[in-house]
Amino acid sequence: MSISVGDPAPAFTLRGTGDREYSLADYAGRPVVLVFYPGDDTPVCTKQLNSYNDGLERFTELGAQVLGISAQDVASHERFAAKHGLTFPLLADPDKAVAGTYGTLGPLGFPRRSVFIVDAEGTIRYAHRAIAGLTYRPVDELVNVLARFSPPTSGF
Repeated sequence: MSISVGDPAPAFTLRGTGDREYSLADYAGRPVVLVFYPGDDTPVCTKQLNSYNDGLERFTELGAQVLGISAQDVASHERFAAKHGLTFPLLADPDKAVAGTYGTLGPLGFPRRSVFIVDAEGTIRYAHRAIAGLTYRPVDELVNVLARFSPPTSGF
């Protein structure tokens, strides 16, 4: 059974870039965009994560934290982030346990490109699991979802 919109987001703690552990609980009280991606330095993943990095200010304005998750180790994530100037955390899920919990593994255990938006209360508000990983959800779509339940953090 996989999680869907309206379900509580499964908790996790993973090692990531910046030589630290990240837990979903670290972001309680603010929305989180969980980006499950197949692999560091692959063409579509690179394009996807660069687009989210380029649009990071739009996520931040809505109080949201973006977290990238894939099965590569932290050293691979550090190289990938440094090479492309990625400024949001990339988390290592080498045994694919978190990916499995979120239902993002396809046939034969291959990761599927997937995005979840978790609201400030820890509820899944958006879930997209790609069948084929050749496309990804655009920043505009994700920001529009966030804007429906996240007031802007600037301008007050």
